[in-house]
Amino acid sequence: MNAERLRELLVRVRSGDCGLEDALEELRRLPYVDVGIATVDHHRALRQGVPEVIFGEGKSGEDITRIVEELLRAESDVLVTRVAPDKASLVLERIPSLRHNALARTLSHRGAEGPLRPAAPVLVVCAGTSDLAVAEETMETLAALRIDARRVVDVGVAGLHRLLARRDELLAASAVIAIAGMEGALPSVIGGLVACPVIAVPTSIGYGSALGGVTAMLAMLTSCASGLTVVNIDNGFGAAMAVHRMLPRNP
Repeated sequence: MNAERLRELLVRVRSGDCGLEDALEELRRLPYVDVGIATVDHHRALRQGVPEVIFGEGKSGEDITRIVEELLRAESDVLVTRVAPDKASLVLERIPSLRHNALARTLSHRGAEGPLRPAAPVLVVCAGTSDLAVAEETMETLAALRIDARRVVDVGVAGLHRLLARRDELLAASAVIAIAGMEGALPSVIGGLVACPVIAVPTSIGYGSALGGVTAMLAMLTSCASGLTVVNIDNGFGAAMAVHRMLPRNP
């Protein structure tokens, strides 16, 4: 339950359209529900402005299905990340209304359309085409958060003119999520161009000494562009959630 639904329930009680016992029954399930393999946190949307997100890795398709069914029962939006193809197929057999983004490895459901966040678009910038899976996870998460976002793809520092050609878009953004593997230089370059928040996402893309993204992460952590926020390797979801905490909320 989010703040809007709780407000509607209270208005219905005040107007007499909903009895006290019915309201109590609905509120009784508000904090959390134990579905056996998980304790679904229905209170999170009230606390943080976004429903609980399901991390699919390590869960079976049946586990994911049970949690999603409980979220849908509560009329909550749904986002499942890191869903392997076989698990996604199983969940979609049971809940075909979910949207599957295979590249992002996400399943999602959005209920009634609410307004976008009151901010300029967020720019999701990735250095190379090999970083697209992380960029897509970022985009899917921003969409679930109702944050307007635009992609800028394949503008890494190996061809710096490609990035500088998008300078106007960078300067107009409310935040930039910069995604890069290899030596991880892209966020530093962007951080030197813009004043808005820059969230750096190291990816596991690169040859041997890239160390599965560790080299890019360390480069971003030691960037000379002051004030970068750095999330974990391949963590597009975490980058989007960082933006969620930074941007203004709808009243």
